[in-house]
Formats: sequence, C-alpha cells, structure tokens
Amino acid sequence: MPLYLTFPDWIRPEIIPGLPIRWYGLMYVVAFALTYWLFNVQVRRSGQLIAKDTVSNFFFAGLAGLLIGARLFGTLVYDTTGRYWAQPWLIFWPFDENWHFTGFAGMSFHGGLLGVIVGFLLYCRYKKLDLLQWGDWVVAAFPLGYTFGRLGNFINEELWGRVTTVPWGTLFPHAEKVSTSEPWVQHAMQQTGITSTDALVNLPRHPSQLYEAAGEGILLWLLFWFVLKDRKPFQGFLMGTYLIGYGIVRFAVEYLRNPDKGLDFIISFQPGFSTSQLEVPLLNFSMGQILSSVMIVGGVVFLILLSVYHKRKALAAASPVRKTSKKHGR
Repeated sequence: MPLYLTFPDWIRPEIIPGLPIRWYGLMYVVAFALTYWLFNVQVRRSGQLIAKDTVSNFFFAGLAGLLIGARLFGTLVYDTTGRYWAQPWLIFWPFDENWHFTGFAGMSFHGGLLGVIVGFLLYCRYKKLDLLQWGDWVVAAFPLGYTFGRLGNFINEELWGRVTTVPWGTLFPHAEKVSTSEPWVQHAMQQTGITSTDALVNLPRHPSQLYEAAGEGILLWLLFWFVLKDRKPFQGFLMGTYLIGYGIVRFAVEYLRNPDKGLDFIISFQPGFSTSQLEVPLLNFSMGQILSSVMIVGGVVFLILLSVYHKRKALAAASPVRKTSKKHGR
C-alpha cells in the first residue's frame, strides 16, 4: 500500500481541452469576484453612500496594479534566464515564437501586492477617498479570494513543495525528478514504498499550494472577518496586520516549498547544508522568505507610525476642549 497521495488524474489545467481557457485563470476570476462581493458587504454595513462606479473603478485600479506588479516581479526578479531583461517587450506578450497562446505564466504575489498598493493609493488620492478605511475593507475580504488563487496553483501542478515522506505527501506527475543514487532519495523511496530502476525518480512532495491556501487564505480571512474587523483600534490596523500575518505564514511555508529554480537559497548561513530535501534548512532563506521578511518589518513599522499618528490626532482634537474648560473655570 503506497504511503502517499497521487495527484488526481482527472484534474487538467484546461477547462475545455484544446481551448486556451484554464482553471488557473478562472480561479483568479473567482478570487476577484469574491473579494469584490465581500468588500461591498462592508460598504453597505458602513451606511456610507458610495457610488457603485467608485467601488468598481477602485477595484479596477487595484487589479491593473496587481497584474503589472505581479508580472514585473515574476519576470524580472524570479526569472533567472535574463530573457525578459534582454527582451522586455515579452513581459506582457502572451504568445510564443509560433504564435501559440501561452498566457502570462510567471506571476509574483509580492510584486502583485506592491502593484495593488500603488493602484489603490493613486485612485484614492485622485478621488480623495480614505485609503486606510478602504484598505481595511479590502484586507478583510481578500484572503478568502486568495485561497482560490492557490487552488489554481495546485490544479496547474506548480509551486509544489519539497520531497516528503508524510502520508499526505502528493505525487505530482510533472514534478522534477531526483537521482536515485542519492542516499536520502533511497531512504524516501523505502519510507513511501516507491520502487524504480531508473536513474531518476519522482517522489511525493508537500502540497505547499494547499498549505498556503489554508494559512494565507482561510486562516487569515477567519481572523480578519470574524475577529479583527469590528475590533480594530484604528483605521489601517488591518492593513498592517495583514502584512505581518501573511509574511509570517508565507515565511514558514517556504521551508516546505521547493525554492524557485535557479534562485535556490538567496541567503545561506549553512553553506555545507546537505542537498537532501527531507531536511529543513532553517538557516537558509529563499527569495520568498526575504520578501516576506520585508513585509513583516514593513507591517510592524506601518502599525507603529499609524498608532502614533492616531494618538496625536486624538490629542489635537481634545486639546481645544481642555483649553475651553480652563477658561470657563476662572
């Protein structure tokens, strides 16, 4: 009896075979629609009279920023071939040299997040909207939608994790094979019941996409929607907390996720660390962990600055009252 799970053979990237319509893209449509709906739920509950066009244009600005930022980071930061630096027009060109539609494979969450922030900021400045309030509304809604994005990664058989012998390890058909000559590979084969006489073998891996869907998506959404949304101490609190929360979960999951090919570990304090994927390199850090660390620090600094700002604002609002009271007491 195999001690692992096999990726379902009925799952295909294409919704309709032969057509360039993929579940991955549909999952992002679902994510956007769900976030948009939950955002409007909060707008209605606030009692504010906000035009539907204002909300729609706000989301359009964020979506445009997301696509641009995610694509720029995915091609210029995570791609190690140098292809997009040499031919920058390919960054937003969805066809190969034979004019086959390829879509925009290669998107970065961290780049998308930066793009969303810029898009929302510009629109809020243009329309004179309260960025902190609107940002909190987005944050309370977004994680549940994000869950479907990671499910899209799972369906696409991408961003799989490191080799594992845990019972829920998943055998992804298109995952990178490893050499059977390695002692750790032989150990993993014995533990999982996999046999092979070939030089390379495919082994079960952590379904890190599902870990992220659960942690960065469902868990954070439950925290924000049911716990923090109505208990936040000041506007913008959810935004800063999201940066910290996502950063922590993503940093942890990165230990179980296969590093991006060609980047490996950007920072390594264990240069002699074994190449075994069964061991967790606690002192080696991937690009995802570095960017997540920046998010955590940025979230902490953002909350500190916001706390100081709101305290000073409260003192400024209260000071005329105190002066008036003194005057009448004489």
